Amino acid sequence: MDVDLNDGRDRIAPMFKDRHVLITGGTGFLGKALIEKLLRRCPEIGKIYLLVRAKKGKSPRQRLEDIFANPLFETVKGLRGLDTLISQCVVIGGDVTEPELAISPEDRMLIVENVSIIYHCAATIRFDETLKKAVMLNTRGTKFMIDLAKQCKKLDMFGYVSTSYCHLNEKLLLEKPYPPPADPHKVIKAVEWLEESVVDGMTAKILGDCPNTYAYTKALAEALVVESMSEIPAVIFRPSIVIPTWREPIPGWTDNINGPVGLLIGAGKGVIRSMYCNSTGYGDYLPVDFAVSAMAVSTWNYIGNKDYKRNIYHLVSSAEIKVSWEGIIERGKWIVSNKIPLNGVLWYPGGSMKRTRWEHNLAAFFFHWVPAFFIDCLLYCFGYKPILWRIHQRIAKGFEVFEYYANNQWDFDNASIVYLRTVINDEEKVNFKIDAGGVEIQEYFEDCIRAARWYILKETDDTIPAAKRHMRVMWWVDKICKTLIYGGLIYYIGKALYSLLFASVF
Repeated sequence: MDVDLNDGRDRIAPMFKDRHVLITGGTGFLGKALIEKLLRRCPEIGKIYLLVRAKKGKSPRQRLEDIFANPLFETVKGLRGLDTLISQCVVIGGDVTEPELAISPEDRMLIVENVSIIYHCAATIRFDETLKKAVMLNTRGTKFMIDLAKQCKKLDMFGYVSTSYCHLNEKLLLEKPYPPPADPHKVIKAVEWLEESVVDGMTAKILGDCPNTYAYTKALAEALVVESMSEIPAVIFRPSIVIPTWREPIPGWTDNINGPVGLLIGAGKGVIRSMYCNSTGYGDYLPVDFAVSAMAVSTWNYIGNKDYKRNIYHLVSSAEIKVSWEGIIERGKWIVSNKIPLNGVLWYPGGSMKRTRWEHNLAAFFFHWVPAFFIDCLLYCFGYKPILWRIHQRIAKGFEVFEYYANNQWDFDNASIVYLRTVINDEEKVNFKIDAGGVEIQEYFEDCIRAARWYILKETDDTIPAAKRHMRVMWWVDKICKTLIYGGLIYYIGKALYSLLFASVF
């Protein structure tokens, strides 16, 4: 029986009661946050089945233990106990890239007989991934998951996590299906048959106007999900650029340096001093706790409210909050320069965004590559391993992908999420926050940088005083060097002009 909106009781968590959920990509950034959210806010949920492959010598079970060792789970472990959490999670050894998902017949039967909700989050998010690998994981893997979903006897929803940046020819993306760039079935068959080297040679032609294999293969996968909607209850989630947590369960948490966090760290360390970017443009970012809350609320609306007409959700923020690329960098530079400095800063944070590629290339030569060469030479002479040149090679490679997004603009309609805000009550709005109320951008950026110090850079708070002293030293070094350089230029230009004038007089 539906609970009235105004009686104040949470209806979302009870919807998950005793329902068994299958999650792929649970070891990833979004996957971890989704698992934590379900365990903390929906404690009466049934089993959470996690499809996990062995990796780097670790078994699926060991990787589950690694998940719960993450600081993200400290709050829920304190509330419910580690043993309880582990007992609620069932590891299914498998691999999305392998036929039949490499699942044993026994595990497949366990899923087929029990699972009612599937969240397919597994994907390679590397924009420079080879086309064959991206197709095998992002597209063929989705096909295999759909095949599994069709066998599930109690399936209420198959949720596919796509991206709002997969139909890049659309400057305003609506919550509706779009035609794929190619027939996904034919693409899958082609890459299965062809050697990777052959596919690599054809990649540029196959992609066409699509800038990378990630967007291309996610668009293909979406088409497979849309195609399956006549056979299974399927929902597509299109999150934008997923960034660190806003508040839950800990402010600013992340486990990677993708996206804005990497830019903030690079600029804060004084390593990144130039970018080719439309400084007034903006990207769309969504804190990961908002993303998983929106997934939970959408699931409740689809299953609990039987709202089957809403089956594509845009998990985005730029309709309400727009932060320019320049705004990100400038806020980040101010925070690390004045409030939360990073350890081992190579130079005082500075630099700027360039509107043309030649300006950026020129600045990068003098402020990225030349310092990297000299610093690495010094490191080598003192017996240390050169590292800065390699770092800038990675930064340059990342910029190749970033520049396309930073110099183009997209907007996203999120009418379905706006609607959901009208059908959840006050308690649900707190437990599953999906609106921008109370979000302070400056405070959020400070939380992100503070958390990046803790969880990414492993820099403890007791090092902040020394980092501040080092930052003041670097400020003076920066000013002195600039004064000497500009003074030298003025001197030599003045000397040259004087010589010209003296020669013309005599």
